[in-house]
Amino acid sequence: MTTTTYKHIIEVKELVKKFGSFVANDRLTFHVERGEIFGFLGANGAGKTTTIRILCGLSYPTSGEIQVAGHDVYREREKIKQKIGYMSQKFSLYEDLSLTENIRLYAGIYRLNRNQINEREEQLLERLKLSHIKNRLIRDIPLGWKQKLAFSVAIFHKPAIVFLDEPTGGVDPVTRRQFWEMIHDATIEGITVFVTTHYMDEAEYCDRVSIMVEGRIEALDTPQALKKEYHSKSMNDVFLKLARK
Repeated sequence: MTTTTYKHIIEVKELVKKFGSFVANDRLTFHVERGEIFGFLGANGAGKTTTIRILCGLSYPTSGEIQVAGHDVYREREKIKQKIGYMSQKFSLYEDLSLTENIRLYAGIYRLNRNQINEREEQLLERLKLSHIKNRLIRDIPLGWKQKLAFSVAIFHKPAIVFLDEPTGGVDPVTRRQFWEMIHDATIEGITVFVTTHYMDEAEYCDRVSIMVEGRIEALDTPQALKKEYHSKSMNDVFLKLARK
């Protein structure tokens, strides 16, 4: 990865996003450090996905200053897209394609050459222990395997940042734990992880967490510091106190 001069991997100042009279993001200000796991938490409708779409260069903010990997979201959206990976709970892989076909499709989108694709594909399938079903259609494999593969595909091109929008929704607790081990492995390789989740226990795995309520950031710190500040035993208790306030 090339050396960069920008201070933080993500820098957001006074981000506002409006849809007509509705304010989805209300003057958000935060930053994300290189190599950290940043949890972006909040209930449905809190504005999490709207923020991610802006950071990924898929939507323009109404106002504010935002940089991702050193690039401005107003003027350099295509450059941002080249440096990020993205995984959503709702759509990540094509159900009517095989594991191998999905890998090669996204690798082509990420502009990897044939040698890179062949080498990384083999390593990926071996690491996930999916080599024996590489030609099976995605729709025919369990959800947990799909989510692990989708995450691996999202970082196949070794991006600076990967955005994970509720990636563990619907999977069992054991698979969720395994998924988070993969996330930690990615940070060891130098990838910054920006993740949203409904599971408050997963907030404990993050280096820092932001909690959104009705479009605003109500709290932002390490899980340990937030539990201390709000006199809570768990991040779920912290979240409930903020949401009910």
